[in-house]
Amino acid sequence: MAETEKRPTNFIRQIIDRDIESGLHTTVHTRFPPEPNGFLHIGHAKSICLNFGIAEDYQGTCNLRFDDTNPEKESIDYVNAIKSDVSWLGYHWDGEVRYSSDYFDSLHGYAVELIEKGLAFVDFSTQEQIREMRGTLKAPGQHSPYRDTDVATNLQEFEKMTQGEYTEGHCCLRAKIDMASPFMCMRDPVIYRIKFAHHHQTGEKWCVYPMYDFTHCISDAIEGISHSLCTLEFQDNRRLYDWVIDNISIATQPRQYEFSRLNLEYTVLSKRKLIQLVTEGFVDGWDDPRMPTIAGLRRRGYTPASVREFCSRIGVTKMDNLIEMSMLEACIRDELNEHAPRAMAVLDPVKIVIENYAQGEGETLTAANHPNKPELGSRELAFDKEIYIERDDFREEANKKYKRLVLGKEVRLRNAYVIKAERVEKDEDGNIQTIYCTYDADTLGKDPADGRKVKGVIHWVSALRHEKAEIRLYDRLFKEPNPGALELAEAYNPDSLVKLNGVVESGLANKAIGEAVQFERTGYFCLDKESKAGALVFNRTVALRDTWAKIGD
Repeated sequence: MAETEKRPTNFIRQIIDRDIESGLHTTVHTRFPPEPNGFLHIGHAKSICLNFGIAEDYQGTCNLRFDDTNPEKESIDYVNAIKSDVSWLGYHWDGEVRYSSDYFDSLHGYAVELIEKGLAFVDFSTQEQIREMRGTLKAPGQHSPYRDTDVATNLQEFEKMTQGEYTEGHCCLRAKIDMASPFMCMRDPVIYRIKFAHHHQTGEKWCVYPMYDFTHCISDAIEGISHSLCTLEFQDNRRLYDWVIDNISIATQPRQYEFSRLNLEYTVLSKRKLIQLVTEGFVDGWDDPRMPTIAGLRRRGYTPASVREFCSRIGVTKMDNLIEMSMLEACIRDELNEHAPRAMAVLDPVKIVIENYAQGEGETLTAANHPNKPELGSRELAFDKEIYIERDDFREEANKKYKRLVLGKEVRLRNAYVIKAERVEKDEDGNIQTIYCTYDADTLGKDPADGRKVKGVIHWVSALRHEKAEIRLYDRLFKEPNPGALELAEAYNPDSLVKLNGVVESGLANKAIGEAVQFERTGYFCLDKESKAGALVFNRTVALRDTWAKIGD
């Protein structure tokens, strides 16, 4: 149909199209299965957009299912954060949130079934012994001395495990497959282990927990998932996925399909390394705006639409590649350029005194909120005898290429008058403290009457009526494009966060947390959650243009 033809295609959509055309499936049912042991990151966003997006496009359904099989590393806080992230991205899961722990009784039953079929056994070998027996990529594994234990004994021992009669690590349940398989995951993998830990959903009901590979495929089958989508590192595990489904008495036969995971420049997406960043103090928590987590992106000022657009642009393939950070930044820059209202902020203020401006006769000027969107309205600007400009916007001497304020020269103040720098006042160290100027009162909104050409335009903020603000300039967390190849401390960018004490238009005190604004000539920013009355905090989302290559030289 016409709508289908307009969809962006990829190999997974082509598989689904064939499955529907052949009658193998009449509906599409996907799932997003995060482990609740950390916050979601931009790589998960790719999977979210794929699974939920496919379900939407094919008028199907998508489940949100937590694969909660490791209670020691999981928490309800992670569960709530993940639900919030999925909702923030604009997606809605089918029915209630699901958990693999919802199926623990069934999973246990299927484990018993495998034992009864002679396809699973309780192994009392140590973890180190099991690793040694597994073999290598070049050498086959060795059979466990417990592999041929009879069914009745295995059933008894598994029941003892279940009843808590053995300590953690004393034994485990392994599938009996093929120790000579070229695929390591098929060499009698562990499918159940003992853990005495409180579970955020089941409490203390269980002391044996299924492994991910055993749980995942059965959960898919129970939920009737038609297309189980995961990243390429699970490609070999598809053999174990199919083996489990083929050897238990379950009607549904889901299929697994793999796509390349997201690899993004100047960041890490390994959950282990993300945890390390938090625990070792490289960042200030999971939602630090430098983190590639969805929570961090949201706090930095990224929007759901920009993240979805990024996921659409990078596409879905089976080839691993390193995506340029500039592609992600371009998505939010394009959106904010279109929709963010404008304002003025001075990040490194130096004072100007307009000597011929009447004392105490401040005025209120009017400026458009967006140069190309009159529907966004206008704002009021406080203009006074004393104003602040950026310290970098003034020089005592400069060549003709410099288009800002120079001693003895004129420049236009954005949305205001033309001023001329007359003299400066310095401190004992030679630092400029005040720039004394005059203004042309007849240049508000028009050129000088005598035809003088004023080429430069700079921004400013009233020195008498403004809001103080901490400006946080966030940049890339790592200075190396591929930081995963180095130790975190070695790749860490010490300039990834610079804090400045600036001033902003007084009207910005009314902004909502997270609301976007373009600071003219500076970048896109949003109000941080740490803001409070009289002490605003703005996070830089992205610069007006990609300057990283120049900065890195």
